[in-house]
Amino acid sequence: MFPLRRICALLLFTACTGRGDQSLKSDLITVVENKKEVVCFVYHRFGDGRYPSTNIQLADFEAQLSFLKKNAYTVLTFSEAIDYMKSDAPASRVAVLTIDDGFKSFYKKALPLLTKYGFPATLFINTETVGGSDYMEWNNIKDARRQGIEIGNHTHSHDYFLNLPDSIRYAKFENELQLTQELIQQNTGQKPSTFAYPYGELDPKMRDIVQKTGFKGAAAQNSGVIYNGTDLWQCPRFPMSENYASLDKFTMKVATKALRITTKTPQSFMLPNGEDRPKLELSFESSELNMDQLQCFVQGSECEMIKNTDNDGVVTLSIRASQSIAYRRRTLYTITVPDKQGNWHWFSHLWINTKN
Repeated sequence: MFPLRRICALLLFTACTGRGDQSLKSDLITVVENKKEVVCFVYHRFGDGRYPSTNIQLADFEAQLSFLKKNAYTVLTFSEAIDYMKSDAPASRVAVLTIDDGFKSFYKKALPLLTKYGFPATLFINTETVGGSDYMEWNNIKDARRQGIEIGNHTHSHDYFLNLPDSIRYAKFENELQLTQELIQQNTGQKPSTFAYPYGELDPKMRDIVQKTGFKGAAAQNSGVIYNGTDLWQCPRFPMSENYASLDKFTMKVATKALRITTKTPQSFMLPNGEDRPKLELSFESSELNMDQLQCFVQGSECEMIKNTDNDGVVTLSIRASQSIAYRRRTLYTITVPDKQGNWHWFSHLWINTKN
C-alpha cells in the first residue's frame, strides 16, 4: 500500500494542500466521480544538452514539478500507482515520474529538485552500466532510494531483445530479469517490484515473462494514460525530452484522459511480416465524446481512417498509414478526441519493425 504521506494526498486532498477554495472542491468532485486514471511520464537525462532527444532542461523540469505542486496533483511511484489502480482508494489526479537508465544527471541535477518539491519517482536501472562513465554508482542509487526514489528493473544489458532470434531471445531476457533483480537487491537491500522494457520494446511472450517473474506492473513507451482497462504489464508513458517538455505541452499531457478502448486488433506491437502500412482496428464507446473533432496521427505519414458508429454509440475505427512505415523502427498511431467537457482523450499503438 501507499506510504502515509501519499495516502494523505489521495484521501485528504484539500486538507493536505491547505487549499479550501470552491474551485478546488469542484475539481475534486469531478475527479472522484470519474474512473481512476494515472498519467505517467518518462525521462532520461537532465540538463545534458549533448543528447536533446533524451534530455530535459532543468528549468523545464522544475516548471513541471512546480505545476504539479501548485495544482495539488498526487505524485506516486510506479508501484504505488499500480497499487492505487487496484485499490478502493477514491479517484484523484495522479501523476507518476519515471526515469530510465540511471544517468548521473538524474542524481546530480534532478534528484535535488524532486527533494525540494517533496516528490517521489521511479528509477529504472540497467545494471551492466552501473558505475560507467555516464552512469550512477551503486552508492548513488542507494542514496536515491533513501530519498524516496523507487528502484526498478530495466534488464542487465539494455539490449535490443527483439533483434535476437526466438531461440535465444526469451531465455536471455528471463535470465537478465533475474540477474538484475539479484544485483539490485544485493546493492540496495530491496528487490524491485516494477520493470521497464528497454526502448519500450516487447512482444507478447516477453510481456508474459515479466508477469510470470512477479512484477506488479511494467512500463512501455507508447504514449497514453493508464486506466482500469490498461494491461498493467505494458503501461503507456508520455516521453519528456526537449521537444516535448515545455510547460504548455506538459500541462496538456498531464490533463489528458484515457481513450477507453474496448477492443483492439492486433494486440501485439510487432509489425506483421510483409506489412508496410499495417492496419489497426479499435472500438470504444462514444456517447461522451465530440466525435466530429476526432484526430488521427501517424509518425512519418498521413493517417487513413474509416469510422463507423452503431446504434449504441460504439465507434469502430480502422486506421492505417497512407505511406510505408517500413523504413522506421518504431512508429506510433495516435488517436485523440475531446469529450463534451473539453477534456482530450488519448490512445497510441506502437509498431516495431525489427528489420530496422
